[in-house]
Amino acid sequence: MWQEMAKFGKKLVDHGLVESNFGNISVRVGRSMIITRTGAALDEIEEKSVVEVPIENTSALDVLASSEASVHRNIYQGTDAKAIVHAHCPYSVTQTLITDSDKIIPIDSEGKLFLKEIPIVKGGIGSKEVGEGAVKAFEEHRGMVVYSHGPFAIGETLSEAYIIMTQIEHSCRIKYLVDLAKK
Repeated sequence: MWQEMAKFGKKLVDHGLVESNFGNISVRVGRSMIITRTGAALDEIEEKSVVEVPIENTSALDVLASSEASVHRNIYQGTDAKAIVHAHCPYSVTQTLITDSDKIIPIDSEGKLFLKEIPIVKGGIGSKEVGEGAVKAFEEHRGMVVYSHGPFAIGETLSEAYIIMTQIEHSCRIKYLVDLAKK
């Protein structure tokens, strides 16, 4: 599984959706999740870059897992997600900082069709507030953005979660550029 995570980690970095040592990726495997380790370079994932931890409770290995492991755990407990991608996409983060709303409304045709709206969740990195907000957002959406931090996307596969992540960032970039051009 780490090879598939490595493939999408590299794509995230290569496409400017995240800097190498930020963001995280996980996959549900039965009653556990395989998640990138804290500080893992997403464009250099190898077998030792991931750790398997339980979904239902914490374990001693949680200290090795991403600082967002608790959020991933909440999402897996509260949704049917099989894969989660979290990145610090620049335009998505920017949109959370300049809007007065609790959601981003895409203006591009693909964003309108596929996303409709992008919920914004508030809370600290790896916090219970973010985990609970994510589960609520994922009741009706496959992606959301944590205020001032970055989007989470879920899917049946890493490919699906990655595509949702790219759509969120694309829609946020288009919205930003259009708003800038109107000034």
